[in-house]
Amino acid sequence: MAAQERQGRHDGLPPVIEPGHSFGTVTDKIASIVQTRRTPWGWIVGFGIGFTLLQLLGLSVTYLFLKGTYIWGLNIPVGWGLDILNFVWWIGIGHAGTLISAILLLFRQTWRTSINRFAEAMTLFAVACAGMYPVIHTGRPWLAYWLLPYPNTMGMWPNFRSPLIWDVFAVSTYATVSLLFWFVGLIPDLATLRDRSEKPIGRTIYGALAMGWRGSAQHWHRYETAYLLLAALSTPLVLSVHTIVSFDFAVGQVPGWHATVFPPYFVAGAIFAGFAMVMIIAIPLRKYYGLEDFVTMRHFDYMGRITLATGLVVGYGYMVETFMAFYGGNKFEIALMMNRFGGPYAPLYWMLIFCNIVSIQLLWFQRIRSSLGWLFFISIIVSIGMWLERFIIIPVSLSRDFLPSSWGMYYPTFWDWSTFIGTLGLFTTLLFLFIRLLPMISIFEVRTLLPEAKVNGGHQE
Repeated sequence: MAAQERQGRHDGLPPVIEPGHSFGTVTDKIASIVQTRRTPWGWIVGFGIGFTLLQLLGLSVTYLFLKGTYIWGLNIPVGWGLDILNFVWWIGIGHAGTLISAILLLFRQTWRTSINRFAEAMTLFAVACAGMYPVIHTGRPWLAYWLLPYPNTMGMWPNFRSPLIWDVFAVSTYATVSLLFWFVGLIPDLATLRDRSEKPIGRTIYGALAMGWRGSAQHWHRYETAYLLLAALSTPLVLSVHTIVSFDFAVGQVPGWHATVFPPYFVAGAIFAGFAMVMIIAIPLRKYYGLEDFVTMRHFDYMGRITLATGLVVGYGYMVETFMAFYGGNKFEIALMMNRFGGPYAPLYWMLIFCNIVSIQLLWFQRIRSSLGWLFFISIIVSIGMWLERFIIIPVSLSRDFLPSSWGMYYPTFWDWSTFIGTLGLFTTLLFLFIRLLPMISIFEVRTLLPEAKVNGGHQE
């Protein structure tokens, strides 16, 4: 009996890959999604929706450049609204991809191989959406290069004591390493697509991207060394990037921001939101492209468990935040918590508690974790909850600071929402292009899961 079948049955869970596959069937199934001449109608509809929303982003950004940031709902005292909120939300979503790719690789978790490719792609697309916000938020995006430390005749340097500058380095480093990690992981599969391409243009493009890969022992040795090094580089970035994003708030004096719990609380929340987004993407893709043999219920069970674990950490963060506000005796922090509990934004706060704490308790039950419908529904709820969490932290905290005379409400405008919906379109468009042009599941890594790939003392396991 195949090793993976035994692995799947001894603990009562489905296998990582369904039995009955060979190297050839794995390659045919995954590569045919890219190399089919007929573009599926489902893909055309999905891409069309995403591309339409992307036009809304173009319109919103163009109008913003013409008129300035006053078209958003920003005011005094709420100088940060949906722009920074969405930046933090998108950065968080990208974290699951790096966690699945890098940390689970270092821990030799074989179940990652079927979901790591599109999770990594999700990371890149989320970072692209996030990176746009700080630039347009400045109101002068054509001067965004001033954020970089370069020798200039004015003798002006960025303020290195500002966490906003730390963001520039953290996010750009994260994006660069994630892109390299994703591309290096693609090289063997690009060579497979090159060798299977029937048209010269396909052989040329995939051949150029494969960088001369021939699959020799020397190629594999160098590939594995580079891949592990990039995984080792990416792992601390998972922790550092959202920690630094949390410093945007934690180093401030605004009630509700000045908390040491923010770094671990933000990192756990990022992984929580990221895994929810992975499930939102994986469930329909798996069904539409018939990938049930490669993305099995075992993957969803594990993702459900990680979502539950990180959600409990996030819930613990909420409790610590509340406890410290009252235990510390700071009247401004106490007023802030009372405002969250019963102020004008209280419905959003309690909705946040329901989404991020109450709803995930269902994941304790294996019956729920084995239901794709429930997992999809809970993932949507969690994504909404994490967006609400950022809303509660940023605009709600700013709306009531130290002096009641400076209090004010924040209401997002049409252009706030259109920019956000437009980034959803950017994310969707990039995702559908990725699905059509590149293998969404790592072909060579899935082949290593097959019994034929397990060699022990010269005999097949």
